[in-house]
Amino acid sequence: MSFQTGTYRLGPDDGTLSVRTGRKGAAAKAGHDLLIHVTAWQATLRLAEDPADTSIELEADATSLRVREGTGGMQSLGDDDKANIHTTIDDEVLKRQAIAFRSTQVTGTDARLSVQGELTLAGTTRPLAFDLAVGDDRRLRAVAVVKQSDWGIKPYSTLFGALKVADDVTVEIDAGLPQSP
Repeated sequence: MSFQTGTYRLGPDDGTLSVRTGRKGAAAKAGHDLLIHVTAWQATLRLAEDPADTSIELEADATSLRVREGTGGMQSLGDDDKANIHTTIDDEVLKRQAIAFRSTQVTGTDARLSVQGELTLAGTTRPLAFDLAVGDDRRLRAVAVVKQSDWGIKPYSTLFGALKVADDVTVEIDAGLPQSP
């Protein structure tokens, strides 16, 4: 599928930016796998005829992460649990610091792009690569695995370390591409 070249701006009104966490440790059965939505973000996709001239930028408010779902665990997550998780993410994990991604190289076709760039997370900038697909339905979809410790983040743990958030978290974007730039 061919798309009109130009600059497209995306945000929460166009789709979802989400984070999925897993759990591990001796008490993993007590914890939850979380689906967290980033509720304040903006992305700019500059599509060019030549993918080498295409660029992607994304900024997200680290304080806008909200737990949407918790699966597994010995009991369901309540509103108080979700609020406590939000506070922990803000104060202990991301420490209210900016989240940003800037592409450094884009290759492929306008339907499937291989993206390399730099992710700034918790005050540390490191390389990140992922594929971005644009379907016939004009949906952008991408999945990237972020190893928290690579960005200096110590995965959250409780119960004296018997329950831990897995080091690898999955970041996904699923957004509709506007009809025209």
